[in-house]
Amino acid sequence: MKIILAAIILLLSGCTVTPHANAPLAVYSLGVLHSSDTNNLTDQRPTRSPSLLIADATAPIWLDSRAIQYRLTYHNPTQLYTYANSQWAATPAAMLTRQIRNRLLTETGHPVIKPGDGAQADYALQVDLIEFTQFFPSTDSSHAVINLNASIIKRNTRTLFAQHNFSIQQQTTTTDAAGAVKALTEASDKLTENLVDWINQEISGMDL
Repeated sequence: MKIILAAIILLLSGCTVTPHANAPLAVYSLGVLHSSDTNNLTDQRPTRSPSLLIADATAPIWLDSRAIQYRLTYHNPTQLYTYANSQWAATPAAMLTRQIRNRLLTETGHPVIKPGDGAQADYALQVDLIEFTQFFPSTDSSHAVINLNASIIKRNTRTLFAQHNFSIQQQTTTTDAAGAVKALTEASDKLTENLVDWINQEISGMDL
């Protein structure tokens, strides 16, 4: 049984008994960012729309890397594994931050501000990424899980305005690194859409 389990782990991690020295490294991102007609957005934007400072998302130390991570929950759900020859183009927190900023900028009427811009913002969004991982409940099936906490801070009073936990699960089509990337990309797109809708509902029409 131990030999079989070790073989499964080697297969998932992309390793072989005799690995090639020049095995190519596959680098993945969360896909092409959304775009929209900025002229239409300008026309739809109210005279004074609440502005948002989108802080860089944070993540726990174990998730603050470019590794594509998975858990064998049928064996030991507390242990993390990483794919040997596949990685993200940036950390999951950095990719999600960019995706959220882009989505807010292209799909809402709210001005988006980044840290260091020097501009004043009405609200600040803080995102704490909790999970961004592929889970294996069995040897032949897996799913992606993204979990994060989002907080909206009112800048003039530095008080918590709204807070919500977002969690999403997406089944993988293949039980490998490519399957993990595809499922995590689809999950992040859906989660970002839900997050942006929540932000829009919370701050649209608020007195400034």
